[in-house]
Amino acid sequence: MSSRTNHLPAPEFINEQLIFEELMQRLQNEKILAIDTEANSLFAYREQVCLVQISTDSADYIIDPLPLVDLAPLGRIFKNSDIEKVFHASEYDILIMYDDFKFEFNNLFDTMLAAQILGREKLGLDTLMEEIVGIKVNKKYQRADWGKRPLSDDMLQYAQMDTHHLIKIRQVLAAELEEQGFTSIASEDFKRACQVQRQPKEQNIASCWRINGARKLSPKKAAVLARLCEYREDVAKKRDLPVFKVLSAKTLLLLAEESPTSVNQLLSLNIPGGKAIQRHAKGLVGAIQNGMASKPELPPRKERLDDSYLAREKALRDWRKITARKMNVNSAVVLPREILYSLISSNPKNRSELALVLKEVPWRLERFGDDILSILLKVS
Repeated sequence: MSSRTNHLPAPEFINEQLIFEELMQRLQNEKILAIDTEANSLFAYREQVCLVQISTDSADYIIDPLPLVDLAPLGRIFKNSDIEKVFHASEYDILIMYDDFKFEFNNLFDTMLAAQILGREKLGLDTLMEEIVGIKVNKKYQRADWGKRPLSDDMLQYAQMDTHHLIKIRQVLAAELEEQGFTSIASEDFKRACQVQRQPKEQNIASCWRINGARKLSPKKAAVLARLCEYREDVAKKRDLPVFKVLSAKTLLLLAEESPTSVNQLLSLNIPGGKAIQRHAKGLVGAIQNGMASKPELPPRKERLDDSYLAREKALRDWRKITARKMNVNSAVVLPREILYSLISSNPKNRSELALVLKEVPWRLERFGDDILSILLKVS
């Protein structure tokens, strides 16, 4: 970070329940709060929220949730529609706080979404900090293990910077949205951002099929890959590590292709991940032998899309791209991807049906509804 960051007052570090509850009482009177989180996703099998940073106009707080026994008061603040919560790239923060604490959100402003709607090419917080505040951010602790304690002063200052200037950035972007007439579209995207929840993984699809190149394997080798994935998952869970820190997906794929059936054969292979392979040699050979003895596995069938679906998809995607170019914005600003594909799937035939699909985006319904309906009717 630049030397200017050293002039920041130290944040208040909260790791005691009583002090936390007193802070929550004070924050109930605020009208706007900047929020961020730090997690340990690169260091644990199941990631968890390790810090929650909160800034007001005049102070910065860093909450350590790990020793706290009751975070419900924080959840009430997040749900309070009278307090605006400012995030940058809120989706991950909201997902992980929902997973850990079942927090729900109202009244949100997302500076990344705002920057996207405004047509900015670079959407990162570091870019906005440099362009709006004039501070260059050092990313030294971006991949740090936030679950370790104690945290150094440098790590706390890094965490503080993620929210300290966020309200100022919000004010600048909000003024630009107003000036360009995008306040309404931003408001409906902020409202939708509050509802983000983790999508369930596709049912009955083994994790091995998510590995690039898996579908090129023979059914017999695919069964080996499936057992190798199961072995890696078990080890990661027992050691509380992300699966990629046990063995990489590329290594598993190469092992499945070679399918060595003895430790000597395994160790003679020239495959990336040498030390990890040595460490897990016996378990890997056991998994490969189990795979060889298993029923061959075929990749899950992809649903075949009919010609009318593909025609709607092409027509709407082309229209979205042209419209975005005219507005000088990203295509997702015109129609977010999930809404685009909801339209393609449901194929509304009239204004009432269209209004049901676009009920969460009334500004877009008003602005683009006639065009969308015309396109869908034309390709039907």
